[in-house]
Amino acid sequence: MGLQYTPASISGFITGMYVVLTPLCAAVLLRVRIGGRVWVGAGIAAVGLAILGLNGLSIGFGEAVTVTSALIYAIHIVGLSAWSDAREALGLATVQLAVTAVVGVIAAVIDDGSIVLPTTGFDWLAILYMAVVSGAVAMVVQSWAQAHLAPSRAAVTMATEPAWAALFSIVFLHESLTWRMAVGGGLMLLAMITVESGPPPKDPTRPTLSAPTGPV
Repeated sequence: MGLQYTPASISGFITGMYVVLTPLCAAVLLRVRIGGRVWVGAGIAAVGLAILGLNGLSIGFGEAVTVTSALIYAIHIVGLSAWSDAREALGLATVQLAVTAVVGVIAAVIDDGSIVLPTTGFDWLAILYMAVVSGAVAMVVQSWAQAHLAPSRAAVTMATEPAWAALFSIVFLHESLTWRMAVGGGLMLLAMITVESGPPPKDPTRPTLSAPTGPV
């Protein structure tokens, strides 16, 4: 919905705010202590978001919806970091995809009154790619990876997504590289680096990942 009103490049940068929002959500939901570095990063991200999305004294509908999606995604990462298990990654991903499918069908029916199928081969190919690669494969890989990686390392890797979104939107969608996109996006990337470049905090949600005391 947000992408209907926001260019893909700006949407990608705003979505990247989940990297800053994730530790904030962890502090609220899991009582994880927030350091000064996170607050600095959050402030930088807020300035970057303002440059990217502010239209006068208000944020557009598309930007507001995309920020909401970033918050929901941050909560998802927090939950996945707390409950993901490498042995159950496939099952966990399957449940998440099933719930996503149900919610998607309900949203489609509410929006259009019925399910409208694509009419061109390109549309079917796009749906197939997003369902298999961006959906199923990405969900399984993320569920498995977050059971092996510290949340901070996972967030650093995932933080490259906005840069790729901007690059692909410029190359494939022929969007122009504006000063707002460059400055605002640069500040948001700086915020992500600021938040995640410090020493990883101890994760109280994963007590089983401590160093083994006996022989391996």
